[in-house]
Amino acid sequence: MTSNSFTSAVFPLETMDVPGGTETILRGGRHLFPLLPAAFEGVRQIGVIGWGPQGRAQACNLRDSLAGTGIRVAVGLRPGSRSAADARAQGFTEQDGSLGDWLDVVSGSDLVILLIADAALAAHHGEIFAALRPGATIGLSHGFLLGHLRAGSGSFPDGHGVIAVCPKGMGDSVRRLYLQGADVNGAGINSSFAVHADPDGRAVERALGWSVALGAPYTFRTTLDSEYLSDIVGERAILLGAVHGLVESLYGHYRLGGDDPVTAYERSCENITGPVARTISRHGLRAVREHLDAAGRETFDRAYAAAHGPARDLVTEIYDEVADGTELRSVILAERRLASRPMSGISGSPMWAAGDAVRARRARRDLAVEPFTAGMFIGTMMAQVDEFAERGHPWSEIVNESVIEAVDSLLPYMHARDVAYMVDNCSRTARLGARRWGPRFQAAYEQIAFPAAAGPGDRKAVSAFADHPVHQALASAARLRPSVDIHVM
Repeated sequence: MTSNSFTSAVFPLETMDVPGGTETILRGGRHLFPLLPAAFEGVRQIGVIGWGPQGRAQACNLRDSLAGTGIRVAVGLRPGSRSAADARAQGFTEQDGSLGDWLDVVSGSDLVILLIADAALAAHHGEIFAALRPGATIGLSHGFLLGHLRAGSGSFPDGHGVIAVCPKGMGDSVRRLYLQGADVNGAGINSSFAVHADPDGRAVERALGWSVALGAPYTFRTTLDSEYLSDIVGERAILLGAVHGLVESLYGHYRLGGDDPVTAYERSCENITGPVARTISRHGLRAVREHLDAAGRETFDRAYAAAHGPARDLVTEIYDEVADGTELRSVILAERRLASRPMSGISGSPMWAAGDAVRARRARRDLAVEPFTAGMFIGTMMAQVDEFAERGHPWSEIVNESVIEAVDSLLPYMHARDVAYMVDNCSRTARLGARRWGPRFQAAYEQIAFPAAAGPGDRKAVSAFADHPVHQALASAARLRPSVDIHVM
């Protein structure tokens, strides 16, 4: 879907082995911060428009990384924004010009990073484009706007570079791991980058500089098309929607089997966010199965085979609806409804009441991997991997959007609190997608996967997992992993 080879006159690049070839990547770290002025040549001000989870994190990281360079980071907010007080609390003020009206910040910036909600950007991009100074670069962290423009036969304005840097984690992760990077060089959230338009030849360097300044330990190339497809699909599948539907269904499954609420929670949600996620993060996908005994592997295999098929059907459906614009239109319609009513809660089922008791006894318990839970989870994860691979996504994008973002960014938040804390610290597009598709996954597990898991497992599915090329790609990416886990308060 995209060429993953690129060059830089500023940053030292590396080649990473992936199935079928190699990818060019940039290994990040604070030792690269002195190179940022060269990467941002011609940029006197970076405007961050919006103060959602990504806006807050990116504005703070960029400001801190560029301190002393003479490049100013300014936050632009719409009139009356309730976020202004928090932006001031983080050190952005009207007095020093680092906080202002969004269109004023747009017109005064050489790189304009658009991080307002997707639906708002769809509604107001014309005003923003009209306010751009000549030659300014447009920056995105999501390809939603490209899909919206195409659906309406629109385009980005001529004469402006269009780049994207897309952190593979929620905004709070982007900031927390950056701060941890003060002690462990390279700590941060991996990012993809894309160049959609490059009229002055500076797009790649600016995108790489932006990613380094955010603290990304590993930056890989994609396209805006590929990014928004994988990102929006992933949010609705294994990253948010599917994992929510899965833990809800597993909790009910274990309760029906006779478990008390706390034990059922531990065997479902706690197991995925704890031992399963930790094992994948540190040792890879195959290690989850390999560390089980013979009986556990048999249970894992039956669950894996039972989950993969129905999960793949749903991931394919989601992908098709994202690709043809249906899912994007649903987000815009939902945002219109939400103008007059609040977004519904997502953690109202009985299982979440057991969370506090589970967290309270963590210090006294060392949970082992639950084979049935692990098989269901990894079967779903691999369904997304297989869909992305068949659609032609690059391997770095596949493993980051399907595996690394889940275990190293999102699931730690679910582990610290609950599903609502994980989902609702993401973008509104992600929150809406999780609410729409989570129940579909829950029904698929309860009505299709669980009954199928009672019978003999499909050996072909298990063999395909054992020999899957994703393991090579994930092992290559793991060598770039910082030596620190995210610390969630």
